Order: sequence, then structure tokens, then C-alpha cells
Amino acid sequence: MSKEGQVAKLARTIGARMIQAVDNSGFSLIMAWRAFRWTFVPVQVWKRKGMILRQMYVAGVESLPVTLIVALFIGFLLSLSAGVELARYGQQAVVGQLVAISVCREFGPFMTGLILAANVGSSMAAELGTMKVSEEIDALEVMSIDPARYLVFPRLLAMLCMTPLLTVFSDAVAIVGGGIIAGTQLNVSWAKYYQNVLEGLKLYHIYTGLLKAVVFGITIAIVSCSEGLRTKGGAVGVGKATRSSVIQCYLLILIFGYFLTALFYGKGTSSL
Repeated sequence: MSKEGQVAKLARTIGARMIQAVDNSGFSLIMAWRAFRWTFVPVQVWKRKGMILRQMYVAGVESLPVTLIVALFIGFLLSLSAGVELARYGQQAVVGQLVAISVCREFGPFMTGLILAANVGSSMAAELGTMKVSEEIDALEVMSIDPARYLVFPRLLAMLCMTPLLTVFSDAVAIVGGGIIAGTQLNVSWAKYYQNVLEGLKLYHIYTGLLKAVVFGITIAIVSCSEGLRTKGGAVGVGKATRSSVIQCYLLILIFGYFLTALFYGKGTSSL
């Protein structure tokens, strides 16, 4: 093949992938709107309360143990790694401020989002993908039942509620974990640690962390359900959809997290 032919083939490949990416994004956005609008209809929320509660149990209760274990060790790592460096300057007492602010602003929502993407998002993609390849989604559409209302809406509302709630638990456990290390490894009393946590932590830090958690929860639900509803190719396609949903959720969590941090703490607002 000539050089010009190779360039043309590369251009066609890139163009096809860009068109596919735009098509997938459009599908996800339209599906998100079709599902999200039902959250403002109390009758629909009440009618789907059984499914919503089941999805809340899966996203919240079943994910709670692993989330708290990860949060505890994140607190251990932050307190130990930062405290060792601060001790070189005799400032290990302020480790409480560093752990509390870091956890509530960044690490709490991030680690909760990543765990839910792997644990709950993959499950959503696999479940809806299996329904898609077994033609259950087509059956719903034949019966004039909107899959976005019947399947996506309960999952979206559950993630919207449970992700911030899990983040609160993660923040609390990580701060306690940091206090354990401060008391046992850094010779900082719990009273001093707790005082520094209260002095350093502001409501602004908590609110921004919870906002990130809400964005991450919506992202996980939309991406996972979208990948599931676009599944094709049988069992192999379900595996690909599951893997793709986790990868996309991870990337979007990191990207959205950066831009939200830049929005709230960039350009002179870092002192807040």
C-alpha cells in the first residue's frame, strides 16, 4: 500500500472513531435526560420505589464494607506519609488539618466514586447488557415501556442519593484512621488531632466534596447504563460493555474531579 493510501486509511479510521464517540455521547446524553426528568415526578418515584430501594441497597449497603476499609487505610496512609514529613519540622500536630481537608475535598469522593464504578457500575452494565442481548429491552419497547424510565431512572436516583451518603461515611472513617496513626505513630494526642481537624475543616470543603460525589454518582449511573443498553454481540459483548463502562467511569471521574477542583479552588480561591 502506498503512503497516500496508508494516510487515507488512518484518516478514515480516526474519522470513524470520532463519529462513533460523538454518537455514543449523544446516546448517553439523551438517555440521561429521559431518565433524569422522572426524578421530578413524585408519582413515578413512588411507583418505582421498590426498584429504587433495591438499587439503593446494592449501591449503598453492599458497597459499604469495602468502602469503609479503603477509607480507613487511606486515612492511615495520609496521616503517616504526611506526618513523617511534618515531624522533620516539628509540625506533626497539624496533620489533622491536612488529613481532614484532603479527605473531604478530594480523597473521600474520589475513592468512593472509583469503588462504586468498579462494584456497582460494572454490575449495572452487565445486567442491562444481558437484558439487551437477550432481547428483553426490545420486548419492553414493543410494550411501549421506556427503558430509560423503567430501568435507568431507578439506578440513577439510587446513585444520586447513595454516593454522597457513602462519601460522608468515608470521610469520617478516614479522619478517624488518621487520628489512630497520629496517636500511635506521631505522638499526637487525640484531643490535639481533633482540635486541628475542627480548626482546618470548613463547611466549604465538605460541600465541594459532596458536590463531586453527586457528579460522580450521576456519571457512573449514566455511563454504565448507556454501555449496557448499547451492548451487542452476546456474552462477549456483555464483557466488553462491562469493561468499557469501568474504564470510562474512571477517566470521567478523574477529569470531572480536576475541573471541579479548578472551579472551586483555582485562581486565588485556594485559601478557602
